[in-house]
Amino acid sequence: MQKIAIIDIGTNNFHLLIVEKQKNDNEQVTFNILHKSKVFAFIGRGGINKQIITPDAIERTLFHLQNFKTIIESFDCKEITAIATSAIRNADNRNELIEKIKQLTGIQVQVIDGNREAALIYQGVKANLTISKTSLIMDIGGGSVEFIICNATEIFWKHSFEIGAQRLLYDFQTTDPIRFEDILSLNNFLEKTLQPLFYALPDFPLDTLIGSAGSFDSIVDIYCTRNQVRNTLKEKKEFDMPLPNYWEIHAELIGKNMAARLLMEGMSAERAEMISVASCLIAFIIKRLNIAQMRVSAASLKEGVLSEWLQLA
Repeated sequence: MQKIAIIDIGTNNFHLLIVEKQKNDNEQVTFNILHKSKVFAFIGRGGINKQIITPDAIERTLFHLQNFKTIIESFDCKEITAIATSAIRNADNRNELIEKIKQLTGIQVQVIDGNREAALIYQGVKANLTISKTSLIMDIGGGSVEFIICNATEIFWKHSFEIGAQRLLYDFQTTDPIRFEDILSLNNFLEKTLQPLFYALPDFPLDTLIGSAGSFDSIVDIYCTRNQVRNTLKEKKEFDMPLPNYWEIHAELIGKNMAARLLMEGMSAERAEMISVASCLIAFIIKRLNIAQMRVSAASLKEGVLSEWLQLA
């Protein structure tokens, strides 16, 4: 039996997934999830728009990865795939941080580019959700946002934009609640920045948005908690989010300050700071693309790494 530990070192969150692979009597590959955990590290705070990981963020990174290594060792897992994305790949001091991680934990971090990140997100989402028609996958991270136009069998177009929620928060949210003028500025910025996406869309007509984890999870949590609806993200890995209810939640998110957002039923304390600007990005895409259906997938990059590993002999 083979085991792998997958570490996703994101701008906001670090994820750890430990999986055991085996073959059944019919030589079919199966797997068991031995451990799954997440910590909010926020390594983009204070430095992401300066292209640096701050000393405090480096300390948090080392602390959490040391804890992950202890967990990994407790499962006697020797194979580790650790992937870093936007905050680290754009940091001027990334080599220094990667070397510190290696020296302290023995973990060798792979820094991937945006195209690879988008491809892994697609693999993760399609392994956990049936993509029945051409759709747009959208993954909002703290540092970058990935867009993938795809169906169940192939990627038609993909792109990673360095416009994650942490960056947008620093650049556009000047007050809390966010001002109408700031939302207009953000929308104008998105209209210009996302031109490659808009140029690609006429060749691949779609009306379905698949939100991958992160802020989308939080919106589903809020909706389900306040409406006493069963949240199927954990068991089925997907949820159909009614658009009228999304617009109600969005209006609240942009109308409340941090303290008031924290009082919203279902709100995650860790996501409350960036959720308003993230929802503005979602709202812009829904309006701009005339989206008719919003689906949410619990899967993202780490599930994509798992999917590729399971396919190995």
